[in-house]
Amino acid sequence: MNEISLSRMNQLKLYGMQRAFESLIETRGYQQLTHDEYINMLVQAEWEDRENRRISRSLRQARFRYHASLEEIDFIQNRNLDKNQFLRFTDCSFIDRRENILITGPTGVGKSYLISALGHQACLKGYKVLYFNCQKLFSSLKVAKADGSYPKELTRIEKADLLILDDFGLQSLDPHTRMILLEIIEDRYDKRSAIIGSQFPVDKWYDLIGEGTIADAILDRLYHGSHRIDLKGESLRKKNKKE
Repeated sequence: MNEISLSRMNQLKLYGMQRAFESLIETRGYQQLTHDEYINMLVQAEWEDRENRRISRSLRQARFRYHASLEEIDFIQNRNLDKNQFLRFTDCSFIDRRENILITGPTGVGKSYLISALGHQACLKGYKVLYFNCQKLFSSLKVAKADGSYPKELTRIEKADLLILDDFGLQSLDPHTRMILLEIIEDRYDKRSAIIGSQFPVDKWYDLIGEGTIADAILDRLYHGSHRIDLKGESLRKKNKKE
């Protein structure tokens, strides 16, 4: 009977329950459990297994630059990072409020790591997250326009609860890239959240985007309901290398 039950659990893809049941049989742990405890243990094992698989799948799909965790963030370094402000973001309520976070600062101060840590936290809390390097994203979307997959890619980006655009502004935007960015921001405006990281302060973004009308349209939507983190200080990479 146990073999039949294990086989059917496998067929039904109840893998967590299957492993827990096998363990209970091998250790005879069921002898110390009431019927309610026995059922609860099997259901809990299945729930945890599915939750772990969901998180792993979300992290793979997000494609973060760093495997970052909140526990490893250094709030001691003098880089203008307000610990209280940042930790408020970790409950991810800004996503529910459809707010944006703009993180700026010179190279090496930890922008991408902070961004990745917030993205990881959002995945853990069940949000769908996509992470992109801006130059790579714009290049791939230009190719998508040529092969006809552009609408599908835009829809995929639009559906993400949190869109992360890193390294924004390393290159000035050409007319095609400006329109792509406008479409992305317009699709998400007041519907979904975004985190944008850049080496350039926010007041320089207008010039980076170029073409006043489009720049106004993009920045007006980004600034609305946004939080800003302006990091300062020397490069952490150089500092760590010296140490």
